[in-house]
This record gives sequence, C-alpha cells and structure tokens, in this order.
Amino acid sequence: MNLLTVFLDSGTNSLHFKLQFNRSLLVAAMLFLLAGCASTPGDGTGISAGVESSSDDDPFLIPSRMPVSKPSTGVAKPAVRPVKPLPEKPKAPISQPGSKNPVTVGQFLPKGIQDADGWARDMNVAFNALKLPLNGQNICAVVAVIEQESSFNANPPVAGLPRIVRAEINQRAAKLGIPEVAVSLALAVHSPDGRSYADRIDALKTENDLNTLYADMISELPLGRQLLENYNPVKTGGPMQVSLKFAEQQIKNKPYPYSMPSSLRDELFSRRGGLYFGIAYLLDYPATYDQMIYRFADYNAGRYASRNAAFQAAVQQLSGQALDADGDLLRYSKGEVSAEPSQTQKAVLTLADRLNLTDEEIVRDLKKEKTASFDKTQLFIRIFALTNQANSTQQARLPDIRLDSPKISHGLTTSRFAKRVDERFHACLGRG
Repeated sequence: MNLLTVFLDSGTNSLHFKLQFNRSLLVAAMLFLLAGCASTPGDGTGISAGVESSSDDDPFLIPSRMPVSKPSTGVAKPAVRPVKPLPEKPKAPISQPGSKNPVTVGQFLPKGIQDADGWARDMNVAFNALKLPLNGQNICAVVAVIEQESSFNANPPVAGLPRIVRAEINQRAAKLGIPEVAVSLALAVHSPDGRSYADRIDALKTENDLNTLYADMISELPLGRQLLENYNPVKTGGPMQVSLKFAEQQIKNKPYPYSMPSSLRDELFSRRGGLYFGIAYLLDYPATYDQMIYRFADYNAGRYASRNAAFQAAVQQLSGQALDADGDLLRYSKGEVSAEPSQTQKAVLTLADRLNLTDEEIVRDLKKEKTASFDKTQLFIRIFALTNQANSTQQARLPDIRLDSPKISHGLTTSRFAKRVDERFHACLGRG
C-alpha cells in the first residue's frame, strides 16, 4: 500500500481533495528528480554545482571540477537585513598613487555593450563598497571575467539548457527505477503560469528561468519554501557566475550596499548583485600573486588554489610522491578534517623530520590552507626553503584540474580557463 492509497482510504470522498493530492504528489516527484532531494541541502550536488568547488561551492556556468577531493560542508543561509544603500551614481574614481589622471571604468569597457553607463555605475558601487582600488588592473580583471562568463549579459543564456535538464531528470529516474510514463505524467502537470512543466522545461534559456521554475514548484507544496529552498539546483547566477553560497558568506562579513528588495537569490541574478558578489570573490582577499592569472585560476578552483598547487608541487619534489596539484591539501567531512588523510597530507608527513615539525604541527598548519595566513606558517616556509624557492614568484602555479560539466563540449581545465581570462585581461588593459 502506497502513500496515495493511505490518503484515499482515509474516509475523504472529496474529488477535489483527490485531484489536489495527486497533483501535489506529481509535483513532489518532479522536485525530487530535478533537485536530487536525496542529498543534503547545499552540498553542491544537483544540476548545478558552483564557483569554489574545491573549497566550498561550484558554479553552474563555471564548470565543476573533476574530481573533487573534498565534499563541501554547506553554509546555513543567514537572515538578510536591508541596509542603507550606497548612492546609485558612481563616486569620483579613485586614482592610482602618483597618477594625475584617475582611471574610470568606462574607458576599459568593450565597445558595443548594452547600457555601458549602467555597468560602469554598478561596478563603481561595488568597488567603493568593498574599498578596492579603482585601477586598470582591478577593473580589467573584472571585465575579463565578465566577458568570459556572460559576454556582459546580466542573465546569460545556457546553450542546450532544456536538453541538460531533461537528461538530468531521465538519468535520475532511471537510477531510481521510475518508469518513463510516471515521469511524463509528472511533467504534464500544469504549473502556476498555465503552462505544463514539460513546456516550461523546453522553453528554458537561462539559469534564472530554471530558478523560477523551481520556485513555482515548491510554492505548490505545503511548507515547500521552508523545506525545499536549499535543494534548488541553481546555485550560481549573474554576469560573473558567482555562487549563492559565497554570497551568503559575504553578507555575513560585510554589509550589502543596496536595500534587499526580495531575497539574496534574486539579488544574485541581478546585474548589480552579480557584480558586487563577483568582484568580492575575485578581488576582496589578500594574496601575494605577482600575476593576475592566478586570481583567475582561484576564481575557478577556489581561493588560494594557485598558491596551494605550488605547495603541492614543492612537496612532490621533496617527497618523491606523485601528487595532483589541484590546490586541495586536506580531506574534509562535515566541516572537519577527515580521519582519512589526503595524499598531500601523507606526503608532507613523510617530511616531518626534515621539516623539524611534529605530525600535529603539520596538520595544524595544513588546516590553514584556505586562509591568507597559510603562507606564513612554519610548514609553508620550510617546504619552500628546502626547495630553494623562497621568493613569492615561485609560490604560485596554475592548478591541474579537469573541468567536467554537461555544458562543456570539449576538454577544459582550470589552467585553460585562467589563460583565456588572462588573454581578455591584457586586451582590456590595451583598451585603457
């Protein structure tokens, strides 16, 4: 006896109740297939998985890395409190030290983009709010990422999105033994806008379309928004394709420079919100890199992945053990260092005597791998001293990560991603 039979045998003879329950059951089935509800909320699974897959999240348009050596732990969604917005008009540009002619965002934007003044205004607000220097290097780093990820489209289309979603649904249904006729029946249910869910899937063009589709689904179920919001398969958005998980973390640390009209997810899909969170993720963290290309790699693979990849290469040289220079130094389980050591951890521990560090001290320093302070630890300093690589220019390398996504029709790696963005970066500097 299934759940439906139990309800229909409960003494209720209302045809409306029966039809409504059938509808809810079918919508619930669709949500299960679309969102992968068997996994924990915010774990980076589902149709999309986002920007920082090595450390925390993995974006839908920035392809997810393969393999992922550490599962993400998820971050609870904070309450969003409106704050007083900064002025909509950009303030006077911040000049570079010693510069008589301050730079402006507009002089670096590519020609022909729609609403160039609006893009410049929103970028200025983000730079001011984050207190980042408004110089050619920073502006062009942002411009290059926007060009790579969205071609200056605040709501960029995803090629073949209906096919991707259908394939995901069919794959999950087959894995769970759900017959095709049941999937077709669920897809035939009419959504709140009057179209069937099948028709809406076939009309999908952008991540925001998919986000709206999911929101309509959960609105049809009792307590759907409260219980199922975190299972939304769309985990990134906006012109820089930054993850919702990072946005949630960012507003914990710094006030958002606009009043929040509805939700953080909606802001992420807006141009102003997508730019603010994307610029914060790209530039608002300290790093000793001597070239911007390493920040581009970090943008794809996780903050400090380039520094950590160089550390792994140095450990490999000293230990003689083959390591993947992917920027991930430890394994994690539910936010804590896993009892199962990573390959990098094992290799470093073999060097304990040469480093004059205990195993406990080595693990203590490795736990700082995602922070700016890791390169100040005794472990980091002594590893590079043993390899005669004491200067910072040798303490960064592009991570070796193969990217895997339904949207990639040919091989792509973090290294190639970073190099593509770097080419756009130098072209932008030429415009300025």
